[in-house]
Amino acid sequence: MFRPKIPTMPTPTGHVTPPAVVEPTTIVPAAQVSQPSPAAPAPAPSRSTVQLTPGTALALVGGGTAVVLVLGAVLVSMLLAVAITGAAVAVCAVVLRSLLASETKRR
Repeated sequence: MFRPKIPTMPTPTGHVTPPAVVEPTTIVPAAQVSQPSPAAPAPAPSRSTVQLTPGTALALVGGGTAVVLVLGAVLVSMLLAVAITGAAVAVCAVVLRSLLASETKRR
């Protein structure tokens, strides 16, 4: 009763075609044209590594702090907007409920 019944794959009926046989093809290379050997790549110019001076590190920290503060202010303002909208909808629902209840009492 509680054992699951696993469906079985039905056997095909009628005309069954055998699977198609795919034969590999041979690739014949084209006539080789003599090409000049490619020149060795030029060595990449050595670039100086980025060095963080105290002023640069302070600017990076200040920029990161500014980004975090702005992002936080935007998220908090969005949360506040959602909360105010929810409170306004709740007040409207209470007022409508009160109006509908008083309408039914008058009849």
